[in-house]
Amino acid sequence: MAWKLARFAVIGIVGFGIDASVLHLLVTQAGWSPFTARTLSFPPALTATFLLNRSWTFRALRLPPAQAYGAYTIIQLVGALLNLLVFFLCVLLVPILYDWPLIPLAIGAGAALVFNFTASRRLVFGS
Repeated sequence: MAWKLARFAVIGIVGFGIDASVLHLLVTQAGWSPFTARTLSFPPALTATFLLNRSWTFRALRLPPAQAYGAYTIIQLVGALLNLLVFFLCVLLVPILYDWPLIPLAIGAGAALVFNFTASRRLVFGS
């Protein structure tokens, strides 16, 4: 299972790269607001990570493809909210972290990674 988690994390980095690249291009080249651009940068990253996890990390689906994609999307959105919640809690509960925001960012990302991996493995992908 450690190898699957490592693969899942690597694919998450790829997804971040896709998300960041699209966001950057839309903001700097097309002149879009970051908020509007973000709504269009997330779906290609989500789709890429779903397909990569299906082919490299897990190789099987528990659900029909369209339902699996929908469930994966919901899991990723919940994971993003968890990431934000953990970030805010860290900063609020440990005030020194206000000046060190990368620490709560990493803690939130780690919590979201574990949640996303576990939920995806159990609900979307086969073992």
